[in-house]
Amino acid sequence: MKVTKVLMPFLPLCRRVLPSRLTGLSVALLKATALELAILTGHLLLYPYGITQERREDTTPGTPSPDAPRLPTEARPPVVLLHGFIDNRSVFVLLRRSLAQHGRQQIESLNYSPLTCDIRTAAELLGRHIEEICARTGSERVDVVGHSLGGLIARYYVQRLGGDLRVDTLVTLGTPHAGTRVAPLANAHPIVRQMRPGSEVMEELSLPAQGCRTRFVSFWSDLDHVMDPLETARIDHADLLAENVQVTGVGHLALPVHPAVATRIRQALDTPGTAPTGARTGAQAGHSGGLTVA
Repeated sequence: MKVTKVLMPFLPLCRRVLPSRLTGLSVALLKATALELAILTGHLLLYPYGITQERREDTTPGTPSPDAPRLPTEARPPVVLLHGFIDNRSVFVLLRRSLAQHGRQQIESLNYSPLTCDIRTAAELLGRHIEEICARTGSERVDVVGHSLGGLIARYYVQRLGGDLRVDTLVTLGTPHAGTRVAPLANAHPIVRQMRPGSEVMEELSLPAQGCRTRFVSFWSDLDHVMDPLETARIDHADLLAENVQVTGVGHLALPVHPAVATRIRQALDTPGTAPTGARTGAQAGHSGGLTVA
């Protein structure tokens, strides 16, 4: 089988479907691979659209003034979308539309440069962006959805930079919470090395986080071969209020795109300020929900 550079990320999938007798799992892998290729093609076409930052109303970043408008307590907070490694906001076109159609009036994306070399630096940028949103909208808190590396940046902001004061719910999609060993040749990029198990960033995220106010909902897929091991996309931390939702039938690129996943994301965001069903509290065992995509 001839494999081009474009197909290299899917090589682990191809190796699993070579046996002549296709099992049910192999069929699922084939479907997931075909979906990933289709999404990759569409995303490459949309990529130029998302290179520039979003247009926003002029505002002065900082702490809201006493005269700044305040959202009613029943209003839904703004949603901030944060893309993954070497990507941009175009990955969230469909999810953004889904959220808007179901009542989210404030949805904003943040682009960070593919040349960013430190998760900490990106987390500080996210913090300034969220402060600007709060100043402009009058909202005390926001929700965040992060895909892949974006989820890790958002988690660092929440855990290590005091972002739990601003982030109500953080949804992560295929995020290497414990580090991933995939694509060792990518170690040339510093931010990839920070996503390895045992890195300084991973060690910081494993430190105690008592009193963290943010709810975490982590979506992880059994066909996500950017995650090695697969379970690294789960949040396993005794101090965090977290729910891990296993997705079956989709790969890494499909997580922010698939409509069934979008529905579960909306449900997670619409749970106001309370623990999701079955969520972890303190040292209790974490709950893992399930989502099967046909």
